[in-house]
Amino acid sequence: MKISIVTATYNSGATLADTLRSILAQTHTDFEVIVADGGSTDNTADIVRQFAPQFGERLHWFSEPDRGLYDAMNKGIARATGEVVGILNSDDFYTDEHVLARVADALADPKIDACYGDVHYVAPGDLQTMTRYYSSRPFRPWMMRLGFMPAHPSFYCRRTCYAQHGTFDLSYTVAADFEQLLRLIFVHKIRTVYLPADFVTMRTGGASTSGLKSHLAILRDHRRALKSNRVASAFPLLCLRYIYKVGEVIYSRLHPKSKAHS
Repeated sequence: MKISIVTATYNSGATLADTLRSILAQTHTDFEVIVADGGSTDNTADIVRQFAPQFGERLHWFSEPDRGLYDAMNKGIARATGEVVGILNSDDFYTDEHVLARVADALADPKIDACYGDVHYVAPGDLQTMTRYYSSRPFRPWMMRLGFMPAHPSFYCRRTCYAQHGTFDLSYTVAADFEQLLRLIFVHKIRTVYLPADFVTMRTGGASTSGLKSHLAILRDHRRALKSNRVASAFPLLCLRYIYKVGEVIYSRLHPKSKAHS
């Protein structure tokens, strides 16, 4: 089973090597990597060229202006040729070498449209110490009314689902991932399965992990996504998600785990 991995980059020279190295370490080798660059001005292109010989024909790279992260992801998905598509951003890397093998095993079942697992966060300066563990185990589709969703960096979906139901809606500034999963899982009811494994190590400080202003923007996007998809909810219900997130952080700090850097 061929898996397409879309990696959006913009001035990602400091972290992209970790991302690419973790892909090369995967035991499932039937994949392609599509690096969708937004016109970087740092050494991102040099990093891609450095790794190109190790990937061979499995690496596809283009660099052109875009309208932001989700636009770059859409461009990458449009170029994908694999049966299954996943996103691995340039600040992130696979937690171990078996992620793609798990995905391939799960989606070998033709009754399954998509799978997802867990992710964990680390500080940019300390990749070994977990600051928050994001488990998708408790997720149920009805929880999207409260703003919950599976960990999007662990979400792998058949390309045909994107062809049928669309990719990212660029009118959402910071929560297009939520709107997309809401549309796929809740509205169109694609068939998903949870895999109990830690897929991705994420550095904090991304578009949706930093600052009060960012969280307010996420709440606004969530409300609009639910309304536009005709899913009943209410603002106080959406705020409950933050109580749960605080609990995750507290639990993670009380039960620290050291993660090996791929």
